[in-house]
Amino acid sequence: MFNTALRNSAPARPSSPRRSMLTRNQKPGWLVPAIGAAAVVVGAALAALLGFSVALWAVLAAVVFLIAAPIAVTAVEGRRNGADSLVTYLVYTAFVLAVIPLISVVWTVLANGLPGLTSNLLLTSMNGVTGATDNAAAAGESPVLGGAYHAIVGTVSITFWATLLSVPIGLLTAIYLVEYSKGGWLGRGITFFVDVMTGIPSIVAGLFAAALFGLLFGPSTRFGFVAAVALTVLMIPTVVKNTEEMLKIVPNELREAAYALGVRKWRTILKVVIPTAISGIASGVTLAIARVIGETAPLLVTAGFATAINWNAFSGWMTTLPTFIYYQIMTPTSPTSPDPSQQRAWAAALILILIVMLLNLVARLVARAFAPKTAGR
Repeated sequence: MFNTALRNSAPARPSSPRRSMLTRNQKPGWLVPAIGAAAVVVGAALAALLGFSVALWAVLAAVVFLIAAPIAVTAVEGRRNGADSLVTYLVYTAFVLAVIPLISVVWTVLANGLPGLTSNLLLTSMNGVTGATDNAAAAGESPVLGGAYHAIVGTVSITFWATLLSVPIGLLTAIYLVEYSKGGWLGRGITFFVDVMTGIPSIVAGLFAAALFGLLFGPSTRFGFVAAVALTVLMIPTVVKNTEEMLKIVPNELREAAYALGVRKWRTILKVVIPTAISGIASGVTLAIARVIGETAPLLVTAGFATAINWNAFSGWMTTLPTFIYYQIMTPTSPTSPDPSQQRAWAAALILILIVMLLNLVARLVARAFAPKTAGR
């Protein structure tokens, strides 16, 4: 009992915890955020000395952070972790630098395009709209009249025909290169010309289509299908390269299993290979459409420009959203009052972005619908 009393009366150990071996030489959680806040303050001060601007402030703050944070981590955790933190922060900085222009573009288009995105813009054309109309709108005597309905119709029609032409050609070409070529001279030649076509300027594709139809139907032949052919020339290399890469990553074991069951090669490609790669193929087609839907130069020399609605891609000039934006900016309907034309141009640019987003959504839904089912789905 005497020993028990001594133990009970012994002074208690200090309550402050000591750093264990697991937490020793580790930076506290508040260190990096504190350095970031300090970098923002120092960057603002340096930017004020050099002539303040938001872009300069952001650049200087990022430079200060990239210098100070790795030094602080090195002092606490050692040289190895300091080097790792430097690379990590460089990756984060590169990501932010890549996202900032995208956010800036989307914000600018939304801020300038939403005020002009009205029912009048979506449901009417520029037929009958004159400079006097825009002068009255600029003076506040009437709303902004005239819309981009004819340009939306032209964009959808020309892109549809270009997709209808390019996707089967590109898909079959990629299937030949992966499944049948086996490195032959024809396959190597096709690959070479596809690579060459990937880098040709878009205006060259437009001139090719214009010259081709000029030989067939006479000079100055311009209608929607000519523009679709020009866009097809630009789309085919993208479809071929993306589809080829997707088909290459399909495991050979799937093909061999089908062959072992006696399935013919064409049926194996149709039922096994393509469904397995359909997600990447759909993404490649969407990428090809997004690549050409905003083209302006080839459409100016192949489809012309019209102010009225034209539903027939095989007769008459057609207007697309890119050419509509170009003419509204470069040649306003009223040179003395360009604001209504600029409003239409920004709204048309917003519509173009929304169409591309819708295409991406459709591609994802198609890929999910046709992707091979797994046990978890």
